Amino acid sequence: MARFQYGKKKHTYQRSILSACVFLLIAAAFYQGIQSLSSGTKKRQRESLDNALTRGVTYCYTVEGSYPESLEYLKENYGLIYDEDLFFVDYKVEGSNILPDITIIEKGR
Repeated sequence: MARFQYGKKKHTYQRSILSACVFLLIAAAFYQGIQSLSSGTKKRQRESLDNALTRGVTYCYTVEGSYPESLEYLKENYGLIYDEDLFFVDYKVEGSNILPDITIIEKGR
């Protein structure tokens, strides 16, 4: 009878290990999926910010005849809003009639 109990314990132990491995595999797949969605969302936010900056700068030039002198000017006068905790925008002005150099950098969280 001890022989059968020993076999049962081994079988239960193997099933527990198998269950833990399957759980870890599912958890890893779930985590990878969440990371993929998060990365796609950040990419779309960056593209949206890039489009908003381009539109705002172009519109300002069309209306006023010169490019905005600063990023703050775009925010105050043309309603530019973005998540400053997620993105850093480097805005360099060369002159009032030269398109500014705009660089968007994603901040690490």
